Amino acid sequence: METDNEIRLRLRFFKDVEENIDVVRQKFVDYAKNLPSGFLIKIRPNHIQFTIQGEKQKYWSPHLSIELEEKEGNEKNATHIRGLFGPAQTLWTFFMFLHFLVAGIFTLFGMFAYSNYTLKEPMMMDLVIMFIMVIVWFLLYVIARQLRERGHDQMNDLENEFEKIITS
Repeated sequence: METDNEIRLRLRFFKDVEENIDVVRQKFVDYAKNLPSGFLIKIRPNHIQFTIQGEKQKYWSPHLSIELEEKEGNEKNATHIRGLFGPAQTLWTFFMFLHFLVAGIFTLFGMFAYSNYTLKEPMMMDLVIMFIMVIVWFLLYVIARQLRERGHDQMNDLENEFEKIITS
């Protein structure tokens, strides 16, 4: 998967397999019985969570969420697989919290700046804080990109294991 030119932080992929959902799901169940060390797999009816575990797991380690869906028009003889790479849920939640905090501060000081403008009061400090929030937003994106780059090798490992399961 080409990830260098992607702006999105959570990479997606789609794959069609000419087997029904039960057969594809059973491949993951069989794989989970002989799971290599360093991987963890959680299987629910049409959702599979595939992660790095053990000594290789870091706070930036990627997770692969897989959704199995019936492919339309093939009378249940094909499966459409949706894959989504992302960070651990706690890290993602923390980043979303920071984004909402920055957005809230930006909006709040935007209202203060507008109020001060209409009251003919000085608003330079409000604009400075809004500018700082734009810089912080940009820094959050850069940090997230760096975390994704650190997890790139592990992402490839997860993708290779996924391909092994599907082609078996």
